[in-house]
Amino acid sequence: MFAETKAFSGFAVDDLAAAERFYGETLGVKTTVLIEDMLLQLDLAGDRPTMVYAKPDFVPATYTVLNFEVADIEATVAELAERGVELERYEGMDLDEQGISRSPDGPLIAWFEDPAGNILSALQQP
Repeated sequence: MFAETKAFSGFAVDDLAAAERFYGETLGVKTTVLIEDMLLQLDLAGDRPTMVYAKPDFVPATYTVLNFEVADIEATVAELAERGVELERYEGMDLDEQGISRSPDGPLIAWFEDPAGNILSALQQP
């Protein structure tokens, strides 16, 4: 039924202006305001936009809502730190001194949050 349709992802935030600054300025993602104070589009590579929408009774998800695949996780983590983004350190996770998970069974991955508390990741495939 949907095999040939285009799809896009979306998630909520409590402050769309803060989200636009964070994604656009801090992370360097091209953003497009579709509806002022209501709907923002993240124009990511791969021709699959991600919608960010304002939700008054917003509660952050407890899981990763957006993953950014990167070529060099160490360089990305260093640049995030330079831009004032703090990495998350989850109890029970085996992370190195940079905050990167180096599990032999998966990608190299580091987690961080947007201003609304949504969990994001930068990951490097093996």
